[in-house]
Amino acid sequence: MFEFRQRLEQFLLEKKQTNEIEQLTPDASTREYFRVKWQEKSAIACVYPLDELGETQFNACLDVTNVFRASGLPVAEIFSFDAIKKIIFHEDFGDEILRVVLENSVDKETLINQAISLIAKIQGATETAFERNSICSKLKFNTEKLLWELNFFKTHYFESLQNTPLSESENLELEEEFTELSIELETRAKVLCHRDFHAANLMVFGDELKIIDHQDARIGSVAYDLVSLLLDRVTETPVDNWLKSKKRFFLEEREKLGLETINFEDFDYESQLMTVQRCLKAIGTFSFQSATRGKTHFIQYINPMFQIVLLACQKLNKFPVLQKTIENQIEN
Repeated sequence: MFEFRQRLEQFLLEKKQTNEIEQLTPDASTREYFRVKWQEKSAIACVYPLDELGETQFNACLDVTNVFRASGLPVAEIFSFDAIKKIIFHEDFGDEILRVVLENSVDKETLINQAISLIAKIQGATETAFERNSICSKLKFNTEKLLWELNFFKTHYFESLQNTPLSESENLELEEEFTELSIELETRAKVLCHRDFHAANLMVFGDELKIIDHQDARIGSVAYDLVSLLLDRVTETPVDNWLKSKKRFFLEEREKLGLETINFEDFDYESQLMTVQRCLKAIGTFSFQSATRGKTHFIQYINPMFQIVLLACQKLNKFPVLQKTIENQIEN
């Protein structure tokens, strides 16, 4: 952290900007965030690592922000950036994270619906992303990427967190089901996705919701961001009728924007497939953060998300090996 702050202080000194700096705490990020003054405005300084990953994230943030803003999406205006020091200064949306606001709000449904509307608008930016030859139009949730995330789950849940590696036969059987799932989901990767669209990456700013942490956007399933929003970091399995109502609302929001009409049953099927992959990917992240970075507050979400994956597998009548594996974990 000291090296990140030092780079920021040096840049502000060179630009003769005030060096009033407030450290902000990222969630599961490799970047460091600071609140600073930029030309007398409150701004957020995002400082990236000086490595290949930092370079990729830095360039992606600039590129994807341009696509989102050109499409009328509520992401922060970039005030300035330094390509050598890998720092981006952007608009400050304050401190009201939607996840926290939802815990105390009497109008949760309205806020969730506002977030769902944004997902439809992100998908409406798909054509713009391709027209601009954006980084996000060249990245895709293909079989390789989806399978990598599922293998990340296997490694970090069973090995890093539980210290109980799968047997060779268990590993091969799960690999077969994961490959089947990934191949089918790749055929459905057709729209622009935020990729990490959940209530911790949305800010409540005045009467609006603002989108943050969008640099990893890529082409994926039409259900990807909705699954992420509705099922990420839950402690109880959502009621099925509630989920169906949100899916129907989302499809209506797409139609309002003139996007392709999607049959509800087809979308529900795709959502169940996406639920299996996205929730296992999240469990992998929670396991990694807990086991290797000491962020054990993520553990509380693992069993509820296993329950959600199991229910999705049962509705699909697919992936019997995964079902048995999850059942064993829940029992233990």
